[in-house]
Amino acid sequence: MSELIRIYPENINPRQIEKAVAVLKRGGLIIYPTDTVYGLGCDITNNRAMQKLAQIKGVKLDKANFSFICKDLSNLSDYVKQIDSTTFKLLKRALPGAYTFILPGSKTLPNAFKNKKTVGIRVPDNAIAIELVNLLGNPIVSTSIRDEDEVLEYTTDPELIFEKWSSKVDVVIDGGYGDNHASTVIDLTGDEPLVLREGKGSLDVL
Repeated sequence: MSELIRIYPENINPRQIEKAVAVLKRGGLIIYPTDTVYGLGCDITNNRAMQKLAQIKGVKLDKANFSFICKDLSNLSDYVKQIDSTTFKLLKRALPGAYTFILPGSKTLPNAFKNKKTVGIRVPDNAIAIELVNLLGNPIVSTSIRDEDEVLEYTTDPELIFEKWSSKVDVVIDGGYGDNHASTVIDLTGDEPLVLREGKGSLDVL
């Protein structure tokens, strides 16, 4: 039975956030707020949960372009090959923020992503998302929840999200209205930063 949990980002209730983290730890899927659109995610260490996530998105797990939601850049080397100081400075400048950075994947990626050459790293500027990752103790593998409606690409109302997704996920966190602009995606695997999608994050960081 899916649950809608109300959490105020400016005053996070520990009991409520722990409830959502417990769901992640036991292999559940949650929908949660970020600094852009609402995200759908699971624990990066739970292979079965990631398979479920891929199934919902209609992709094979090893082909899926999911983002890794991190609390900061401290565990970057677990997932990303060594990066140069220019790249690191750019990440420090932009994060936390509304960006997804494509970086070269390391050999220590979880088994499900072993064959992936690149990974998308996100550190959202959202207290709820950061606290979820913090309490979980490792990244959340995540994707945005798109809408089939061509006019409205992303649903922003948590109650409508719950209505639509409650049969597929275990928890929807209501952290207030979401944004309807996705993150800016920047590929940092080449010689120069390459903007793959201009979204909410300003290009001034480049």
